[in-house]
Amino acid sequence: MSVSPTVVVCGSASWNQLILLDHLPEPVPHMQFALASWETVGGTSAGKALHLAHLGIDVRLCSPLGPDYEGGRVRRALAAAGITCEAIASERTERHVNLMTNDGGRVSISIAVPSTPAEDDLEAVAALIAAADLTVIDMSELGLLLLEREGARRTPLWVDLQDYDGSSAFHEPFLRAADAVFMNDDKANDPWDLLRSCLDRGPRLAVCTRGAEGAIALERGGAQHQIAAVPADVVDTNGAGDAFIAGLLAASLHGASLGDALKAAAAQARIAIESKHLHPMLGQ
Repeated sequence: MSVSPTVVVCGSASWNQLILLDHLPEPVPHMQFALASWETVGGTSAGKALHLAHLGIDVRLCSPLGPDYEGGRVRRALAAAGITCEAIASERTERHVNLMTNDGGRVSISIAVPSTPAEDDLEAVAALIAAADLTVIDMSELGLLLLEREGARRTPLWVDLQDYDGSSAFHEPFLRAADAVFMNDDKANDPWDLLRSCLDRGPRLAVCTRGAEGAIALERGGAQHQIAAVPADVVDTNGAGDAFIAGLLAASLHGASLGDALKAAAAQARIAIESKHLHPMLGQ
């Protein structure tokens, strides 16, 4: 491992409008007044890159961005936060409108998705991955195409499965390629059973975040871990899982035990929860 570990994060960076409501809309025609609204950088990969950079990791973010106005805003905001973004050419920049409530409810509306990456761009990203100490590939068309390239399989891989239910066919290639996988418990009947089923496909570590209940982790040898959530003044729960993964990854790269890395991850998640951005650096 190099003195300054290099991590490549591949996946989404978007421009999002966030709207805070006192309750999520009912499925009937009506008018509703927002408590607050703002625009900012979104995307699970952008969130991980921001928190890794905050923790001193040399990170490269590879994400599709368009030549449009929103793409320019994403580029400028990430550059101002000190993120090296290797933009992949796209016809348009990913965009979302997120409807949220103070108790953590959320409806995310996708209003623009990136176009399919060109072969030259995929090969360039695969070369970056091959030279890195570790790679994080998020669930996306980009990620799926990268898994097909030999260069992208030479580096230890962490994958965020997000709301994996244990049986989704789309998740399967990501799961089988990964050294470590992460998910939330939104679709888990029994989180421990979900982690065991993941390890049966090859990863050495599986972690499930559980919101206010903290997180659990299972190692291939059977060792179980549980960590409580760090108390926080909740502003916005968007990006908490990404911050958690970044905290665990950075601590692990610096030689921490899994138990200590989980504590660092919970502390990092608090930073995202207490900000209306993926990371406070975006608001500076």
